[in-house]
Amino acid sequence: MDDRSRELYEAACALIPGGVNSPVRACRNVESLPLFIAEAHGAHLKDVDGRVYVDFVLSWGPMILGHDEPSVTAALREAVGRGTSYGAPCPAEVELAKEVVAAMPGLEMVRMVNSGTEAAMSALRLARAVTGRDKVVKFIGCYHGHADPFLAAAGSGVATLSIPGTPGVPKAVVEDTLLVPYNDLEAATACFQKHGEHIAAVIVEPVAANMGLVPPLPGFLEGLRQLTEEYRSLLIFDEVITGFRLAYGGAQARFGIDPDLTCFGKIIGGGLPVGAFGGKRRYMERVAPAGDVYQAGTLSGNPLAMAAGLATLRRLKTEDYAALEAHTAAFAKELADILRAKGVPVQMPTIASMFCPFFSETPVTNFEQSKKCDQKLFTAFYKQMRAAGIYLAPSGFETGMVSFAHTKDDFDRALEAARAVKFPA
Repeated sequence: MDDRSRELYEAACALIPGGVNSPVRACRNVESLPLFIAEAHGAHLKDVDGRVYVDFVLSWGPMILGHDEPSVTAALREAVGRGTSYGAPCPAEVELAKEVVAAMPGLEMVRMVNSGTEAAMSALRLARAVTGRDKVVKFIGCYHGHADPFLAAAGSGVATLSIPGTPGVPKAVVEDTLLVPYNDLEAATACFQKHGEHIAAVIVEPVAANMGLVPPLPGFLEGLRQLTEEYRSLLIFDEVITGFRLAYGGAQARFGIDPDLTCFGKIIGGGLPVGAFGGKRRYMERVAPAGDVYQAGTLSGNPLAMAAGLATLRRLKTEDYAALEAHTAAFAKELADILRAKGVPVQMPTIASMFCPFFSETPVTNFEQSKKCDQKLFTAFYKQMRAAGIYLAPSGFETGMVSFAHTKDDFDRALEAARAVKFPA
């Protein structure tokens, strides 16, 4: 079993740090070796040993249409025939920018970049320039990529591997990062009362999805909007995960919150390496060459990513998000019922097409509570589900994803696998 994956991993360990190019993929905390994937179609992955899996990771979120979606693949093939990189403007970037701005209530302009990390880093630089302030409020356990200022108390892979937040990051770089518990509006208010005149921005995942799945409590996002307006700071929504997944108009449309700046990730490129940041015209016109805030990238607006993103967004406009949410909620409820019947404590929050099994007696509303979940139970669950052909994120700090390509058979296969799981006494 997994012989070719094992061979590739052993070879990779001599060439690539840890044998992988992104830490969580190593699967160490779930006592497993990584699977090497040969191909993906619809809601399924095939590994190099020929085993097929129902995919609930979806490249960590962006493949909401499923893998190898025909219209996206066709657009990519056509774009490849015109060349793979220009380092110059192309028509598709104008069209994609038009689609993103039209979809998101908080956007008037957008700048294409190459990753969610780059988007968050650039949005913070812009916020600091606009306000003339240095400090940023970040919520403990939220993940905004691996730029230095955001690695203080980050979730996702940093939490999964129990790595302290700042090795290699000078102390001075994170001194202006103010940490507040997610969903704690009282603590955020106290932070502003103490540091308000120095706070450039609040950056937040409107739905936390890197400490497991933790939706915002009622009034939390509204309170952040009120605080930032009161203290003349900027509100940055990190919609790398929620953008075009929580709703076509993202979290800002779903919750009716109007952020000043927004960050996006791979979903706007159909899963290709792409990101973007955007917001109000009065702020975005400070970005070079229109203004004095420098940001650049040779591959920004890459014609392949723009073509795939344009095809993805045009297809998403026709999809039934409400139906997908209903399918996800029904699946997650049945999964939770199966697990609880085995005598293990489980919380199963869902929102839109996301779900998350927390092995906990009580609901999880912040990172500290997420860290207290039973990771041994999660590891047992993960390993047996994977052995049964169900591909889950190899970390209790990640979120399950569902695509429009998932079928009743896919859900049934996952539920049948769950019924066979045995937990340690």
